[in-house]
Amino acid sequence: MAETEKMHLKIIEGCRLPVKRDLEGQYEWHLAEVLSTRENNGNCMYYVHYVDFNKRLDEWVAKDRVDLSKIQLPKKEKSSHKRSADSRPCSPDREVIVNGITHSDCQPAVKKAPNKFPRKRKIVDGTSDEVDSQESEAAPRQTGSMTVHVNEDKVSRIKNINCIEVGKYRLKPWYFSPYPIELTKYSIVYLCEWCLKYVKSITCLQRHLAKCQLRYPPGNEIYRKSNISFFEIDGRKNKSYAQNLCLLAKCFLDHKTLYYDTDPFLFYVMTEYDSKGFHLVGYFSKEKESTEDYNVACILTLPPHQRKGFGKLLIEFSYALSRIEGKAGTPEKPLSDLGLLSYRSYWTNTILGIIIGLKPEPGQEKPQITINEICEKTCVKKEDVISTLQHLNLINYYKGQYIIVLTEDVIEGHKRSMSKRKMRIELRCLHWTPKDWSKRGKW
Repeated sequence: MAETEKMHLKIIEGCRLPVKRDLEGQYEWHLAEVLSTRENNGNCMYYVHYVDFNKRLDEWVAKDRVDLSKIQLPKKEKSSHKRSADSRPCSPDREVIVNGITHSDCQPAVKKAPNKFPRKRKIVDGTSDEVDSQESEAAPRQTGSMTVHVNEDKVSRIKNINCIEVGKYRLKPWYFSPYPIELTKYSIVYLCEWCLKYVKSITCLQRHLAKCQLRYPPGNEIYRKSNISFFEIDGRKNKSYAQNLCLLAKCFLDHKTLYYDTDPFLFYVMTEYDSKGFHLVGYFSKEKESTEDYNVACILTLPPHQRKGFGKLLIEFSYALSRIEGKAGTPEKPLSDLGLLSYRSYWTNTILGIIIGLKPEPGQEKPQITINEICEKTCVKKEDVISTLQHLNLINYYKGQYIIVLTEDVIEGHKRSMSKRKMRIELRCLHWTPKDWSKRGKW
C-alpha cells in the first residue's frame, strides 16, 4: 500500500502510463501521457493524451483507470542540448517502472520542428494537428493564412469547455477554444443558434432569444436548392457573428489558428431550412485576397451533421466559386485527418469522373488528356491532381511517357461512391459575382 502511494505521488506532467479507455462500454488499455493533474472533491484527476491517437480523444480520468505499475517518468532534460528558438522541445528520456522495478532508458521521441512561414498575423491560439505529408514535389503545400506556426502553450493543450448547447444539439468539444475564462467553470455553455452569442445559463439564453431578431446568418443568400442555402458573410461587416463562428469552430478544429481580426476573410455558411429558420450545418472561410490561390482557409461540418454528405457539399461549393472566378483553387494546408479524407474523396470522385468520361479523338486508339486539362476542367490545383493520382496508384511510366491506367476495381469503386452522393451543387442555383478585393474601397 505504501509503495502504491509512493508511486501515486510520482504521477506528474509528462509521465506516461497505461490508461483504461472506454470504447462504447468496452475498456482497452492504451499508453497515454499525463498533460495535467487536478484535485476533484479530494480525488486526483489526470488529463491524458493517448499516444498515437488524435487529440480530440484527450480526457480527464480518475485514478482507478490508470495502471501505476507501468509508469514511465520523464527525466530532466540535459542542459547541453541546443535548439533553435522556433523548434519544439524533444520529448525527454523516460524511466520505465514495471512493478516497482526501474528499467533503463526508452528512446526519446523526437518531434520535427514546425515549418517556418513567411506570413504572420495576430494569433489567439495556436495548436497543431499532425497530418502525414507526402515527400514528392507534388505534395500539397503546408502553409496558409490560418495555419499553425507557433508552439502550443500549456493552457491550449487542455479542453476548457465541457459541453456546448446550440439549438437542439449538445456538443462535446474536441479541442481548446479561447472562450472567456469565466465560462469554463460552467458544465454547459449555451449558444444562440442564430447569432452564435454565448451565455452562461439557459435563463440568459431564453432572455437573449426573446430579443434576437435573426433567423438566418447575417449575410447575403447566394445559393438555395431545396432546403439547403449558402450565405456569404463579410468578416468586416459582420465581425461579431464571424468571431463567434470562429470560437465555435475552434472547438472542433485543432490545426488552424483563430483570429479576432476577421476583416480579411469571407465566410460561407451552409444552412438547413425549416419552419423555424435557417439552421447552421457547416461553413468554410476564405481570404478576400489570396496570393497562393487558396479557396478555403478553414472548413467545418458540425459533428451532428457529419457523415451525411455535407462535407463534400461544402468542398464542391468552394470549387464552384473558383470556377466562377476562372481559376484553380486549393485548401490551406495542413488539413485535419477528417478534412484530408473528405478532400481526398472529393478529388478522387471529380478526377475519375473526368477521366472515365473521356472518349478517344478520331484517329486515336485511346483517349488522351493532360494534367493541365484536368486542372482546367475541375478547377483543382495541379499539385492536388498529381498527389491524388499518385495516391490511387494510377500513374505509370510506359515507353518514355506517363500514362493513367484505370482498373475495373477503381471504376467500380467510383460508381459506388457516386451512387451514395445524394446532394450536389447546381451552378444554376448559385447567384454570385466575385469582387476585386484588391481595390481597398470594397473592404
